[in-house]
Amino acid sequence: MAHAVGFLYPGYSAEDDYPRLERILAQAGADVRLPLVHTDIGEDAHRVDALLEMGSAARLAAKVEEAKGHGIQAVVWACTSASFVFGWEGAQAQVRELSATAGLPASSTSFAFARAVRDLGVERVSVAATYPEDVAELFTGFLKAAGAEVVAMRGSGIITAAEVGTWGEDEVLALARGGDHPEAQAVLLPDTALHTAAYLPALEAALGKPVLTANQVTVKEGLRLLDLSVRCPELGALFT
Repeated sequence: MAHAVGFLYPGYSAEDDYPRLERILAQAGADVRLPLVHTDIGEDAHRVDALLEMGSAARLAAKVEEAKGHGIQAVVWACTSASFVFGWEGAQAQVRELSATAGLPASSTSFAFARAVRDLGVERVSVAATYPEDVAELFTGFLKAAGAEVVAMRGSGIITAAEVGTWGEDEVLALARGGDHPEAQAVLLPDTALHTAAYLPALEAALGKPVLTANQVTVKEGLRLLDLSVRCPELGALFT
C-alpha cells in the first residue's frame, strides 16, 4: 500500500498545489499519496478573530473522518495563519488535539516552517507575507519561539485567501523579492492559499538562496510524519 498523508485544507484557493506536488514527488521516485480534504473556514479573513475560529478544534475534527477515508497514516492542518495565531503553546495544543481525534500523527504548517528552517541549518530568515502586518507579526513571533532570527518582515495587507489564490508567478516572485533581505539566509512565504509548487526553482534562482513556501513545507512535514525522505531538487533546497 502506498504511503498516504492527509491534509486538512481551509477553503478553496491553492489546493491544486497538492496534486502537483504529488506528481513531482512521484517523478522523483516517491510512492506517496497526498489526499486533501477541505475544511469549512467560516469567514475568509486574515484577521485574528476569524483565524482563531478557522483553526478551532471543532472545524478540524469535523473533517477528520473524511480524511481518514483516504487510508492515510498521518494528517496535517495545511494552514499557517490559523495555526500560528494560537501562539506556540496554543498551536501545539491544536496539533495534539488533532492527533487525538484522528488517532494518527499530526502537525500543522506553522510547525512545518519551524522544522524546515532547522532542516536547512539556517538561523536568519526574512518573511514575505501576503497577510496584513499585524497577522504577519504573529508569524514572526512564532518563528522566534522556534529559535529563528527574523531579520525582516513584510506584510502585503491582503485580507482574503481567495484573492491570494489568484496570484501567479509574477506576483509570487515580486512578493519574495520584496521580502528578501541581505542578511536573510532563507526567505519564507507563509500562506497555503498562495500557489508556489510550480515556482520553487524560479524563486530560488531569482533570490540566490533557499525559499520556503507554505504548501512545500507542509508536504515535507507530512513526509516526515511518515518517516519518508525524498530527494527532489525540483522542490527546492529543502528537498535536497
